[in-house]
Amino acid sequence: MARGEGGYIGKQPTWVPGANPALSGAWTIQEAYDRSKNSEWGFLPNIGDAYGGGFFAGFISHTDDGVATHGLIVAPAASGYNGQATLQWKTSNTSTAGTTSPFDGAINSANMNNANHPAAQYCEGLSIGGYSDWYLPARYELDIAYQNLKPTTNSNSTSWGINPYSVPERTVNRTVGSPAQTSIAAFQSGGAEAFVANNHWSSTETSATDAWFLLFAYGSQFSLSKNSLLYVRAFRKFAL
Repeated sequence: MARGEGGYIGKQPTWVPGANPALSGAWTIQEAYDRSKNSEWGFLPNIGDAYGGGFFAGFISHTDDGVATHGLIVAPAASGYNGQATLQWKTSNTSTAGTTSPFDGAINSANMNNANHPAAQYCEGLSIGGYSDWYLPARYELDIAYQNLKPTTNSNSTSWGINPYSVPERTVNRTVGSPAQTSIAAFQSGGAEAFVANNHWSSTETSATDAWFLLFAYGSQFSLSKNSLLYVRAFRKFAL
């Protein structure tokens, strides 16, 4: 399938008002009904559902207005997490053109699909569940995964959490207790699909020498030298 292609087949929407917290503030009841009636999607997964070759992690707004444009999928840990080992963002601390998007990892990653960029090349080379459009996620895509699939019971860093591309849009930083650890057992620390509570590369360049990463222990984001070794988990997306 091409990047961002949906692939919704047969099933009718399962969403009812209040049933899917990921949709809060995204669409009115009428808008959801109209989209369903017009066959713009077959059904909407819930956070953590097996879907599209991996697991549904939440919605993102490429239009920066709180209205979902895509759904995000994280790869299964067994086949899209690099064996839960670490990789370099780049083999040298030099600039890479076309890698500054904070929300579109597919664009960033496509510009890094070579041996000089081990993290992105790993993701781009995957074929899982019939899908070959995996990529190294952008900074705010990783943030959405932390918000919805937080692995630990640790207190959150309160210096991070604002995300203009999340759905709903987050305009304030996280609190110590929100989000809480995910209720999805497979994604809790020690679970088969859980994020390692450590540093994960995003595909978003910070400067010529550094790139953004997210710490899944506390939800904090920093930049680091590109030749550092951090965890890498592939994402893909589907368009709404």
